Amino acid sequence: MFSQACSCRKWMLSLISCAYFLSDDIEDATVNKIALWLCTFTLSVAVCAVLLLPISILSNEVLITFPKSYYMRWLNGSLIHGLWNLVFLFSNMSLVFLMPFAYFFTESEGFAGSKKGVMARVYEAVVLLLLLALLVVGMVWVASALLHHNMARESLYDLWEYYLPYFYSGISLFGVMLLLLCTPFGLARMFSVTGSFLVKPRVRFNSMRGKASPWQRNLGYPLAMLLLLALTVVCILMVIFNVLELLFDETAMPRGMEDPRLGTASFSMFGSLGAAVQVVLIFYLMVSSVVGFYSSPLFTSLLPRAQDTNLTQIIGNCVSLLILSSALPVFSRTLGITRFDLLGDFGRYNWLGNFYVVFLYNMMFAGLTSASLIKTVTWAVQRELIRAFGHESGLPTTSSTGTRTGPLALAGT
Repeated sequence: MFSQACSCRKWMLSLISCAYFLSDDIEDATVNKIALWLCTFTLSVAVCAVLLLPISILSNEVLITFPKSYYMRWLNGSLIHGLWNLVFLFSNMSLVFLMPFAYFFTESEGFAGSKKGVMARVYEAVVLLLLLALLVVGMVWVASALLHHNMARESLYDLWEYYLPYFYSGISLFGVMLLLLCTPFGLARMFSVTGSFLVKPRVRFNSMRGKASPWQRNLGYPLAMLLLLALTVVCILMVIFNVLELLFDETAMPRGMEDPRLGTASFSMFGSLGAAVQVVLIFYLMVSSVVGFYSSPLFTSLLPRAQDTNLTQIIGNCVSLLILSSALPVFSRTLGITRFDLLGDFGRYNWLGNFYVVFLYNMMFAGLTSASLIKTVTWAVQRELIRAFGHESGLPTTSSTGTRTGPLALAGT
C-alpha cells in the first residue's frame, strides 16, 4: 500500500508539473502572438508611410489626365490630406506606445506576489510603459523649455498637440540623418546585391550559368547594372539641381501645406513622365536605404535570419523600418526628388525652414553618394577585368578564400 501511495504521489506531481509547463507554454504563445500582431500593424504603417508620396504624386497626375471624369471624383485633396494625418497618427502610436509595450510585454513576468498569467504581464508592461512615457515627456519638456521657453510653459498640458509632434519631430530628424548615412552606402551596395542574384556574362565555374538562358547570360546583368547606374546618376543630378535652386529660389525649400490642390499642375517639369520617374526614384531610395542600413556594421546584428530571429530582434526591425519609412517623405522633399510639399504634421518640423541645414544636407548627400558611386564603379570594373582576362593574360586573381591564383601565383610558389 505504501509503494502504491508513493507511485500515485509521483504520478500526481508529474501531472502537475506537466500542466504547469503546458500553461507556461500556452501563456508564452499568447504573449508572442499578441506581440507579433503589434509588429504586423507597425510594418503595415511603415508600408503606408513609404507609399504616401507615390500615391500623392500619382493621384495628382491622374486628376490632371482625367479632370472631368465621374469615376475620379472620390480622389481629392482632402482624402490625401487625411491619409497623411492617419499615417502620422499611427506612426506616433506605434513608436511611442505599441512597440515599447510589445517589448515590455514579452520581457515581463508579472509583479512579485501577483497571480501568474497573461493579465499579470499586461499590468507590468503598462506600468513600465507609463513610467517610460513620463520619462520621455519630461525630457521633451526640458528640451522645449531650453529651446522655446515661453512656448514650453504655455503648452505644459498640451500633450497631444505639442509634445507628441515635437517628440516625433526629433525621431524624424534622427531618421533623416540615418537615411543620409545609409542611403549613399546602400546605393553603392545595390550593385553587388543585385549582381548576386543575376548570372554574370563571363564568370567561369558558375553553376547558375549553365541553367540560364542566353538572354540572362548576355543581357540581364549588363542591363541591370546600367539601370542601377542610371537611377543613381539621376538622383545625384536632381540633388545638384536642387542645390542650385536653393541658392536662387526660395520655393525650393521644403515646407508644409494645408491644401494640396490636386489636379491643377504637375509636380514635375516633365509632366507625367517626370512624375513616374520621381515615384521610381522614391522607391529606389527606400530600397537602397534598407540595404545600406542592414549592411552597416552597427546594424548587421538586426538582420533577420530564417528561423533564427527572436522576438526582440523582430521588434527592433519593425522600429527601425518604421523610422526609415516615416522619414522618407521628408527625406525625398528635402533632396528635391519631388516638389510635392509635406502635408499635415509632416510639415511642422522646425528644422525644415533652416536654409543652412537643408543646404548642407543636400551637399553632404551629393558628396557621399558621388564618392561611393565612383569607388564602387572603379573597383567593380577593375575586378571584372581581372576576372575576365586574368587567366588568359596570366594576371594574378584573388579567389574567394583570399589566396592568389593564376600562373604568376603558381610560379611564385
